Amino acid sequence: MEFKNPHILWSLIIIPLTLYYVYRKKKEGTISAPFFSFFPEKNTFRVTLFLIANISLVLSMGFFLTALARPQEGYIEDKFITEGIDIVLALDISSSMKAEDLKPNRLGAANSVAKEFINGRKTDKIGLVVFSRKAITYSPLTIDYGILYNFIDTIEIGMIPDGTAIGNAIAEGTKRLRGGEGKSKVLILLTDGVNNSGEIDPLTAARAAKALSIKIYTIGVGSKGTAPYPVDDQAFGKRYVSIPVQIDEEVLLNIAGITNGRYFRATDTKKLIEIYEEIDKLEKSKIEIKQFIKVRERFYYPLLSGIFLLCLHFTIHKLVLRVVP
Repeated sequence: MEFKNPHILWSLIIIPLTLYYVYRKKKEGTISAPFFSFFPEKNTFRVTLFLIANISLVLSMGFFLTALARPQEGYIEDKFITEGIDIVLALDISSSMKAEDLKPNRLGAANSVAKEFINGRKTDKIGLVVFSRKAITYSPLTIDYGILYNFIDTIEIGMIPDGTAIGNAIAEGTKRLRGGEGKSKVLILLTDGVNNSGEIDPLTAARAAKALSIKIYTIGVGSKGTAPYPVDDQAFGKRYVSIPVQIDEEVLLNIAGITNGRYFRATDTKKLIEIYEEIDKLEKSKIEIKQFIKVRERFYYPLLSGIFLLCLHFTIHKLVLRVVP
Protein backbone atom coordinates (compact mmCIF):
# COMPACT_ATOMS: atom_id res chain seq x y z
CA MET A 1 0.00 0.00 0.00
CA GLU A 2 1.36 3.40 -0.98
CA PHE A 3 0.09 6.98 -0.80
CA LYS A 4 -0.07 9.43 -3.67
CA ASN A 5 0.16 12.41 -1.29
CA PRO A 6 2.00 11.00 1.74
CA HIS A 7 2.84 14.47 3.11
CA ILE A 8 -0.84 14.93 4.05
CA LEU A 9 -0.46 12.14 6.60
CA TRP A 10 1.64 14.51 8.69
CA SER A 11 -1.61 16.40 9.32
CA LEU A 12 -2.84 13.48 11.43
CA ILE A 13 -0.54 14.56 14.22
CA ILE A 14 -2.71 17.66 14.67
CA ILE A 15 -5.55 15.51 16.04
CA PRO A 16 -3.80 14.08 19.16
CA LEU A 17 -2.07 17.44 19.77
CA THR A 18 -5.44 19.22 19.71
CA LEU A 19 -6.99 16.66 22.05
CA TYR A 20 -4.08 17.01 24.46
CA TYR A 21 -4.34 20.80 24.37
CA VAL A 22 -8.09 20.73 25.10
CA TYR A 23 -7.60 18.19 27.88
CA ARG A 24 -4.97 20.36 29.59
CA LYS A 25 -7.07 23.49 29.29
CA LYS A 26 -10.15 21.74 30.69
CA LYS A 27 -8.09 20.55 33.63
CA GLU A 28 -6.93 24.09 34.23
CA GLY A 29 -10.50 25.35 33.87
CA THR A 30 -9.50 27.92 31.27
CA ILE A 31 -11.63 26.45 28.49
CA SER A 32 -15.17 25.17 28.23
CA ALA A 33 -15.46 22.77 25.33
CA PRO A 34 -18.40 20.43 25.65
CA PHE A 35 -17.87 19.57 22.00
CA PHE A 36 -14.61 17.90 23.01
CA SER A 37 -15.79 16.12 26.15
CA PHE A 38 -13.69 13.01 25.78
CA PHE A 39 -12.97 12.78 29.47
CA PRO A 40 -16.38 12.82 31.20
CA GLU A 41 -16.52 13.40 34.89
CA LYS A 42 -19.76 11.47 35.29
CA ASN A 43 -20.30 7.99 34.03
CA THR A 44 -23.88 8.19 32.73
CA PHE A 45 -25.43 6.75 29.58
CA ARG A 46 -25.88 10.23 28.13
CA VAL A 47 -22.25 11.07 28.76
CA THR A 48 -21.19 7.76 27.15
CA LEU A 49 -23.19 8.62 24.02
CA PHE A 50 -21.63 12.05 24.00
CA LEU A 51 -18.20 10.45 24.21
CA ILE A 52 -18.99 8.05 21.34
CA ALA A 53 -20.20 10.94 19.19
CA ASN A 54 -17.04 12.94 19.75
CA ILE A 55 -14.76 9.97 19.16
CA SER A 56 -16.62 9.36 15.89
CA LEU A 57 -15.98 12.96 14.89
CA VAL A 58 -12.26 12.74 15.54
CA LEU A 59 -11.92 9.40 13.78
CA SER A 60 -13.83 10.76 10.79
CA MET A 61 -11.34 13.62 10.51
CA GLY A 62 -8.52 11.08 10.57
CA PHE A 63 -10.16 9.03 7.82
CA PHE A 64 -10.78 12.13 5.69
CA LEU A 65 -7.14 13.12 5.94
CA THR A 66 -6.12 9.58 5.02
CA ALA A 67 -8.43 9.71 1.99
CA LEU A 68 -6.83 13.00 0.91
CA ALA A 69 -3.45 11.26 1.05
CA ARG A 70 -4.83 8.94 -1.69
CA PRO A 71 -3.91 5.40 -0.65
CA GLN A 72 -3.13 3.24 -3.68
CA GLU A 73 -2.42 -0.38 -4.26
CA GLY A 74 -0.01 -1.15 -7.05
CA TYR A 75 0.71 -4.45 -8.74
CA ILE A 76 3.18 -5.42 -11.41
CA GLU A 77 1.96 -6.88 -14.68
CA ASP A 78 4.45 -8.65 -16.94
CA LYS A 79 4.01 -8.49 -20.68
CA PHE A 80 6.01 -10.94 -22.74
CA ILE A 81 7.12 -9.76 -26.16
CA THR A 82 8.57 -12.58 -28.24
CA GLU A 83 10.31 -12.68 -31.57
CA GLY A 84 10.05 -16.31 -32.62
CA ILE A 85 12.12 -18.09 -35.23
CA ASP A 86 10.65 -20.04 -38.14
CA ILE A 87 12.38 -23.42 -38.35
CA VAL A 88 11.97 -26.22 -40.87
CA LEU A 89 13.44 -29.66 -40.18
CA ALA A 90 14.29 -31.53 -43.39
CA LEU A 91 14.79 -35.24 -42.66
CA ASP A 92 16.26 -37.79 -45.05
CA ILE A 93 14.07 -40.92 -45.14
CA SER A 94 15.95 -42.86 -47.82
CA SER A 95 16.52 -46.58 -47.30
CA SER A 96 20.08 -46.05 -46.01
CA MET A 97 18.55 -44.42 -42.91
CA LYS A 98 17.85 -47.99 -41.72
CA ALA A 99 21.55 -48.39 -40.90
CA GLU A 100 22.11 -49.10 -37.22
CA ASP A 101 25.33 -47.24 -36.54
CA LEU A 102 23.01 -44.93 -34.56
CA LYS A 103 20.48 -46.51 -32.22
CA PRO A 104 17.90 -47.82 -32.80
CA ASN A 105 18.77 -46.79 -36.37
CA ARG A 106 19.61 -43.54 -38.13
CA LEU A 107 16.00 -42.52 -38.72
CA GLY A 108 14.89 -43.51 -35.21
CA ALA A 109 17.72 -41.52 -33.63
CA ALA A 110 17.04 -38.53 -35.90
CA ASN A 111 13.34 -38.55 -35.04
CA SER A 112 13.93 -38.89 -31.30
CA VAL A 113 16.50 -36.09 -31.16
CA ALA A 114 14.34 -33.87 -33.38
CA LYS A 115 11.48 -34.22 -30.89
CA GLU A 116 13.78 -33.23 -28.03
CA PHE A 117 14.90 -30.21 -30.03
CA ILE A 118 11.30 -29.19 -30.70
CA ASN A 119 10.46 -29.56 -27.02
CA GLY A 120 13.12 -26.99 -26.17
CA ARG A 121 11.67 -24.34 -28.48
CA LYS A 122 8.88 -22.43 -26.74
CA THR A 123 7.87 -19.63 -29.10
CA ASP A 124 9.00 -20.80 -32.54
CA LYS A 125 6.98 -22.06 -35.47
CA ILE A 126 8.40 -25.34 -36.70
CA GLY A 127 7.67 -27.22 -39.91
CA LEU A 128 8.71 -30.62 -41.21
CA VAL A 129 9.96 -31.71 -44.65
CA VAL A 130 10.84 -35.32 -45.49
CA PHE A 131 12.75 -36.36 -48.57
CA SER A 132 14.27 -39.22 -50.46
CA ARG A 133 13.83 -39.26 -54.29
CA LYS A 134 11.59 -36.20 -53.89
CA ALA A 135 10.76 -33.84 -51.05
CA ILE A 136 7.36 -33.21 -49.49
CA THR A 137 6.07 -30.97 -46.73
CA TYR A 138 5.00 -33.30 -43.95
CA SER A 139 3.90 -30.50 -41.62
CA PRO A 140 3.59 -26.76 -42.33
CA LEU A 141 4.95 -24.24 -39.84
CA THR A 142 3.08 -24.59 -36.57
CA ILE A 143 3.40 -23.88 -32.86
CA ASP A 144 1.32 -26.96 -32.05
CA TYR A 145 4.23 -29.16 -31.08
CA GLY A 146 1.93 -32.03 -30.15
CA ILE A 147 0.91 -32.36 -33.79
CA LEU A 148 4.56 -32.27 -34.82
CA TYR A 149 5.37 -35.12 -32.44
CA ASN A 150 2.57 -37.18 -33.96
CA PHE A 151 3.80 -36.48 -37.49
CA ILE A 152 7.35 -37.47 -36.58
CA ASP A 153 6.10 -40.73 -35.05
CA THR A 154 4.44 -41.66 -38.35
CA ILE A 155 7.50 -41.12 -40.55
CA GLU A 156 8.53 -44.34 -42.26
CA ILE A 157 11.22 -45.31 -44.70
CA GLY A 158 9.61 -46.21 -48.01
CA MET A 159 6.77 -43.70 -47.89
CA ILE A 160 8.57 -41.93 -50.75
CA PRO A 161 10.47 -43.73 -53.54
CA ASP A 162 14.12 -44.24 -52.69
CA GLY A 163 16.84 -41.73 -53.46
CA THR A 164 18.43 -38.60 -51.98
CA ALA A 165 17.21 -35.27 -53.36
CA ILE A 166 19.05 -32.74 -51.21
CA GLY A 167 18.42 -29.83 -53.59
CA ASN A 168 14.69 -30.53 -53.66
CA ALA A 169 14.62 -30.74 -49.86
CA ILE A 170 16.23 -27.30 -49.58
CA ALA A 171 13.80 -25.88 -52.14
CA GLU A 172 10.79 -27.35 -50.32
CA GLY A 173 11.99 -26.04 -46.97
CA THR A 174 12.66 -22.63 -48.51
CA LYS A 175 9.13 -22.54 -49.89
CA ARG A 176 7.73 -23.22 -46.41
CA LEU A 177 9.93 -20.57 -44.79
CA ARG A 178 9.35 -17.94 -47.45
CA GLY A 179 5.76 -17.47 -46.29
CA GLY A 180 6.64 -17.46 -42.58
CA GLU A 181 6.38 -14.46 -40.29
CA GLY A 182 9.40 -15.17 -38.09
CA LYS A 183 12.12 -12.57 -37.71
CA SER A 184 14.71 -15.27 -38.45
CA LYS A 185 14.35 -18.29 -40.73
CA VAL A 186 16.32 -21.49 -40.28
CA LEU A 187 16.45 -24.78 -42.19
CA ILE A 188 18.02 -27.81 -40.50
CA LEU A 189 18.81 -30.47 -43.09
CA LEU A 190 19.76 -33.97 -41.98
CA THR A 191 21.00 -36.57 -44.47
CA ASP A 192 23.23 -39.63 -44.61
CA GLY A 193 24.00 -39.67 -48.31
CA VAL A 194 24.92 -38.03 -51.56
CA ASN A 195 22.58 -36.00 -53.73
CA ASN A 196 21.52 -38.43 -56.47
CA SER A 197 17.93 -37.48 -57.23
CA GLY A 198 15.78 -34.48 -57.98
CA GLU A 199 16.00 -31.77 -60.58
CA ILE A 200 17.36 -29.00 -58.33
CA ASP A 201 21.07 -28.60 -57.67
CA PRO A 202 21.77 -28.33 -53.90
CA LEU A 203 24.07 -25.30 -54.21
CA THR A 204 21.61 -23.49 -56.47
CA ALA A 205 18.88 -24.14 -53.90
CA ALA A 206 21.20 -22.86 -51.16
CA ARG A 207 21.79 -19.59 -53.03
CA ALA A 208 18.05 -19.12 -53.43
CA ALA A 209 17.64 -19.69 -49.69
CA LYS A 210 20.35 -17.12 -48.94
CA ALA A 211 18.53 -14.56 -51.09
CA LEU A 212 15.58 -14.96 -48.72
CA SER A 213 17.83 -14.64 -45.63
CA ILE A 214 17.36 -18.30 -44.73
CA LYS A 215 20.18 -19.88 -42.75
CA ILE A 216 20.84 -23.59 -43.31
CA TYR A 217 22.42 -25.95 -40.80
CA THR A 218 23.44 -29.25 -42.41
CA ILE A 219 23.96 -32.50 -40.52
CA GLY A 220 25.68 -35.53 -41.99
CA VAL A 221 24.57 -38.69 -40.20
CA GLY A 222 26.60 -41.90 -40.13
CA SER A 223 29.71 -43.47 -38.70
CA LYS A 224 32.98 -43.44 -40.58
CA GLY A 225 33.85 -46.30 -42.90
CA THR A 226 31.02 -48.82 -42.86
CA ALA A 227 27.76 -49.24 -40.98
CA PRO A 228 25.64 -52.30 -40.05
CA TYR A 229 22.57 -52.53 -42.26
CA PRO A 230 19.67 -54.94 -41.55
CA VAL A 231 18.56 -57.28 -44.31
CA ASP A 232 15.56 -59.61 -44.26
CA ASP A 233 16.65 -63.04 -45.43
CA GLN A 234 13.92 -65.57 -46.17
CA ALA A 235 16.17 -68.43 -45.22
CA PHE A 236 17.94 -67.03 -42.16
CA GLY A 237 15.66 -64.19 -41.06
CA LYS A 238 17.11 -60.82 -40.16
CA ARG A 239 20.84 -60.46 -40.71
CA TYR A 240 23.29 -57.59 -41.07
CA VAL A 241 25.57 -56.54 -43.85
CA SER A 242 28.15 -53.78 -43.82
CA ILE A 243 27.45 -50.87 -46.15
CA PRO A 244 29.84 -48.02 -46.93
CA VAL A 245 29.04 -44.67 -45.37
CA GLN A 246 28.90 -42.13 -48.18
CA ILE A 247 28.16 -38.57 -47.14
CA ASP A 248 28.88 -35.71 -49.49
CA GLU A 249 30.41 -33.56 -46.79
CA GLU A 250 31.81 -31.08 -49.28
CA VAL A 251 28.35 -30.23 -50.61
CA LEU A 252 26.86 -30.05 -47.12
CA LEU A 253 29.71 -27.80 -45.99
CA ASN A 254 29.19 -25.51 -49.00
CA ILE A 255 25.43 -25.32 -48.41
CA ALA A 256 26.04 -24.19 -44.84
CA GLY A 257 28.75 -21.75 -45.93
CA ILE A 258 26.60 -20.10 -48.60
CA THR A 259 23.78 -19.41 -46.12
CA ASN A 260 25.98 -18.47 -43.13
CA GLY A 261 25.03 -21.67 -41.35
CA ARG A 262 27.20 -24.53 -40.11
CA TYR A 263 27.90 -28.13 -41.02
CA PHE A 264 27.94 -30.86 -38.38
CA ARG A 265 28.87 -34.54 -38.52
CA ALA A 266 26.97 -36.97 -36.31
CA THR A 267 28.80 -40.27 -36.06
CA ASP A 268 26.63 -41.59 -33.24
CA THR A 269 23.45 -40.75 -31.32
CA LYS A 270 25.32 -38.88 -28.58
CA LYS A 271 26.98 -36.64 -31.16
CA LEU A 272 23.63 -36.01 -32.86
CA ILE A 273 22.15 -34.89 -29.53
CA GLU A 274 25.09 -32.53 -29.00
CA ILE A 275 24.63 -31.07 -32.49
CA TYR A 276 20.99 -30.23 -31.90
CA GLU A 277 21.91 -28.73 -28.53
CA GLU A 278 24.52 -26.57 -30.26
CA ILE A 279 22.02 -25.39 -32.88
CA ASP A 280 19.56 -24.65 -30.09
CA LYS A 281 22.16 -22.37 -28.48
CA LEU A 282 22.99 -20.66 -31.78
CA GLU A 283 19.39 -19.91 -32.67
CA LYS A 284 17.75 -18.35 -29.63
CA SER A 285 14.37 -16.71 -29.76
CA LYS A 286 14.20 -13.19 -28.37
CA ILE A 287 11.95 -12.93 -25.34
CA GLU A 288 11.53 -9.47 -23.83
CA ILE A 289 9.67 -8.91 -20.58
CA LYS A 290 8.17 -5.50 -20.01
CA GLN A 291 6.80 -4.69 -16.59
CA PHE A 292 3.88 -2.38 -16.08
CA ILE A 293 2.90 -1.11 -12.64
CA LYS A 294 -0.85 -0.74 -12.46
CA VAL A 295 -2.40 1.28 -9.65
CA ARG A 296 -5.74 0.77 -7.95
CA GLU A 297 -7.14 3.67 -5.96
CA ARG A 298 -8.10 2.80 -2.41
CA PHE A 299 -9.06 6.29 -1.11
CA TYR A 300 -12.75 5.41 -1.07
CA TYR A 301 -12.29 3.03 1.87
CA PRO A 302 -11.20 5.74 4.36
CA LEU A 303 -13.56 8.23 2.68
CA LEU A 304 -16.61 6.01 3.22
CA SER A 305 -15.47 5.22 6.76
CA GLY A 306 -15.14 8.94 7.48
CA ILE A 307 -18.60 9.70 6.08
CA PHE A 308 -20.11 6.91 8.17
CA LEU A 309 -18.48 8.15 11.38
CA LEU A 310 -19.43 11.76 10.66
CA CYS A 311 -23.04 10.70 10.12
CA LEU A 312 -22.89 8.73 13.37
CA HIS A 313 -21.62 11.83 15.17
CA PHE A 314 -24.44 14.05 13.93
CA THR A 315 -27.05 11.33 14.46
CA ILE A 316 -26.12 11.01 18.12
CA HIS A 317 -25.87 14.77 18.65
CA LYS A 318 -28.97 15.85 16.75
CA LEU A 319 -31.31 12.93 17.41
CA VAL A 320 -30.28 10.54 20.17
CA LEU A 321 -29.13 13.06 22.80
CA ARG A 322 -32.39 14.98 22.43
CA VAL A 323 -34.40 12.06 23.78
CA VAL A 324 -31.89 10.49 26.18
CA PRO A 325 -32.16 12.04 29.67
